[in-house]
Amino acid sequence: MEFDAILDDMPEAPVQPPRRTFGSDLNFEIILQRGGAFALFVISILLVVWAFGFLERGLLDPYPPELSERHEEFKQLSGFDNVTTTGQGVEICIVDTGIDLGHPDLSHVELAGWVDFVSNRGEPYDDQGHGTGMAGILVAKNRLPGIAPNVDLYIAKAISKSGTGSDTDIADAVDWCVENNVDIISLSLGGTQGIDWIFIETDALEAAVDRAIDEGIFVVAAAGNDGGPDDDGDVASPGGVQDVICVGAIDTDGTIWSNSSVGNNGFTLQHIFGRFDPDKKPELVAPGEKLAILNAQIGTDVLYAWGSGTSGATVWVSGAIAHLLEHRPDLGQNGSSGGSRNTVEDVKGWIKDSVAPKDGQAEHDNYYGYGRLQVDALLAMGGQA
Repeated sequence: MEFDAILDDMPEAPVQPPRRTFGSDLNFEIILQRGGAFALFVISILLVVWAFGFLERGLLDPYPPELSERHEEFKQLSGFDNVTTTGQGVEICIVDTGIDLGHPDLSHVELAGWVDFVSNRGEPYDDQGHGTGMAGILVAKNRLPGIAPNVDLYIAKAISKSGTGSDTDIADAVDWCVENNVDIISLSLGGTQGIDWIFIETDALEAAVDRAIDEGIFVVAAAGNDGGPDDDGDVASPGGVQDVICVGAIDTDGTIWSNSSVGNNGFTLQHIFGRFDPDKKPELVAPGEKLAILNAQIGTDVLYAWGSGTSGATVWVSGAIAHLLEHRPDLGQNGSSGGSRNTVEDVKGWIKDSVAPKDGQAEHDNYYGYGRLQVDALLAMGGQA
């Protein structure tokens, strides 16, 4: 299974391993300095998440005020300003392009684990940039405050410099996360869904994700970025897997991002019986439009940027679950109430009941899910152990 943009250029034979990317038409807005004046560039790119050429001109300020203001608005919108937890003691594994620990907002990070399925390098790096942006949303300190800064972070590099990766590499990365007994796996990536019937499963990544959930690990994945007239009609894989928590993207006013992918919860070839509560896709939406993100230092000294996509929204939900697991450590993979799919299903029910629906919404919406992330309400729903 793979994104159509990868498949279109592939010969009929020999058959190549399927590849995944972060989704087509991902939009980034980067504030740059030229002659002391602001210039706003809007970049629409296919498959590759970052556009390096526009990042080589220097940022107006190391961290412009408007980035801080927007970040704080998203925190307030999602209830992060009402919680005192920080993700302490919770283990999260991000499968992505790697991490740039040389970034000043990540210089404090001591990884709990690192593996490279692309080049087998022993030291952490990021030659693409997307992974650094995702990690920064979670654990950055300094000018960009991460939403769960005290988690124990594992990084599995399975996406190459080109912004793509094979199903088998990403599946191996998920298995590596499971072997390290993490609590949460965050997947800001996606591709075409496979077939998952009772005795038939055609997608290596979806199978790996199912194994993780069987162990009581929470898997959070992006809905996809092909919303609008070019939408293929369903969320990306592995976000479509039943007990994966699939995330769409919103702006600071709570409106859906125009490119957030729609879910198909009726009959499909992949899901012949449809989807049922609380597993309709996407399950929820979270901050994702014009996010403040870190920029990896790849031939540039630009440190910060805007970024839009369900990739970032995925990390916001992963961070929210980290807050829940600090609040309720018994629900973690090694907790007294954790370690099974039943725990994941219970928490998915809490997510459904704790989110904020949009005005007039009475049931699941194929774009907006059950509603907008509310981490404070989720912790209240979780109660005490």
